[in-house]
Formats: sequence, C-alpha cells, structure tokens
Amino acid sequence: MIGPLNSRAGLDLTPFHKRLNTEMTARKKLLIVEDEKAILQGLEDLFVFNGYEVDSRMDGKEGLEAALNNRYDCILLDVMMPSMDGFTVCNEIRKHSREQAIVMLTAKNSEEDIINGFSLGADDYISKPFSIRELVLRVDAILRRSGHDRQRQEIVVADNISINMDTLSGEREGQTLLFTRRELDILQFLSHNHQRPVSRKELLGEVWGYCKTSDVDTRTVDIHIAKLRKKIELEPKQPKYLITVRGEGYQLVSSK
Repeated sequence: MIGPLNSRAGLDLTPFHKRLNTEMTARKKLLIVEDEKAILQGLEDLFVFNGYEVDSRMDGKEGLEAALNNRYDCILLDVMMPSMDGFTVCNEIRKHSREQAIVMLTAKNSEEDIINGFSLGADDYISKPFSIRELVLRVDAILRRSGHDRQRQEIVVADNISINMDTLSGEREGQTLLFTRRELDILQFLSHNHQRPVSRKELLGEVWGYCKTSDVDTRTVDIHIAKLRKKIELEPKQPKYLITVRGEGYQLVSSK
C-alpha cells in the first residue's frame, strides 16, 4: 500500500519501473495535484523514473491554473486540498475540456463521494491507501485508452436521441446533452455490441483498458451507467434504451 509512495522510503519499485519502461514509447505529460508532500514526492519519483514528464502542484487553485494553461495527457487530482478541493478543480476543468483524462485520488471511499467525482466528469478514481500496482494499472490504462483513435460516428439511440462522437455532445427532444469521453466510449462499445448484454468485467477491460479487473471496484461502471441514463432516458429509473439484463450486464437497445 502507498504510505508514502516514495523510493526514499525504501519501497522497491523495480518491477513496475521495468514494465512501464518497456511499454511506453513516448513521453507522456502528467500533472499531479496533491497537498501531502511525501506522497507528492513519491508520485513524482515513480512517474519520472518511468519516462513521464511530470508537473506538480500542492494547491488546488495552482493545480487548476496549471491544468487550464498547459496540455497534459492525464491529471492525477487529490480531493482534499487547501484553497480549492479536487471536486471543484475537476468541475472547472470539465467546463473547458471534456476530453482531458482525470483520475481522482481520494481518502474518501463513500458512495456519495465516488458518485460526486464521477458526476463532475472524472474518468476514474483511486482510494487511499492504494497499492503501487493499482496506481500503475489505472494510469497506464487511462493513457493507453486515450491513445486510441475512436471511430468517429453518430450514435442514434432513437428518433429523438442522437449523439455526435466528434463534439462529445448530443440532442434529446431539442435539449443539448454534454458527455465526457468516457461516457461516449461506453455508449459506442455498447452500440457496437447492441445484440447482446455486456458485463461489467468486459466494459472495464474494453472501455477502461484494464488488463486485470478482479481487484477493480465495479461501482465505476455502475455509476457511469447511472449518469448516462440521466442523460438519454426520459425516466432513468425505468430505462428504455440502456437496460440491465439481470445476471448478464448492460445492453443498449436502440429503437432505430
């Protein structure tokens, strides 16, 4: 477990260093916003050693300023910070970019906090204390998935619901809908596999890019599905298009 994540603390990161060094072919730029100095230094050590270009801030407002004025492949964002919490920072980033990959680092693990983070547009969350293995898995998966070219297309769920993959937006009965990249990745995968239900495990592997999903909290999928239903369903609690097939998973049932 992390605490602190730091090579200075005698933690052997060699297996993960070797793996990432062989997998990464280009330098990725990472912003880490974390107010605990020991953890921040450990995170910097880990990712710099593995070939990342790392920028860091210890304050929410400074982190937001950096995020809005620079280009990053991914942002690791702590929740509890001085001057501005991570939820607020995430929300402000999403007002300017729905493409930016954001991973929340949080000591909170309640359902309410997880839902709050995802509702504001976070791509993923990691609860403290977390293992280095989990951290590397999550960030590596986010970046690997971000590097894939989406098949640009329009998803037509029904006569009155259409979604544009290029603009990350859609329309339902004249109302504009805004989506994050992760939400549309889910819809696109479900659309391509509309003839069958898709399990949470398959979504984690194909959409999030996780190689191993046994240790990943499946609430990640459930919360995103709930968010999507609020956007595309007239009655989210009685979904007509994005349905649950008991014991099997989720299925996108288009009327087109």
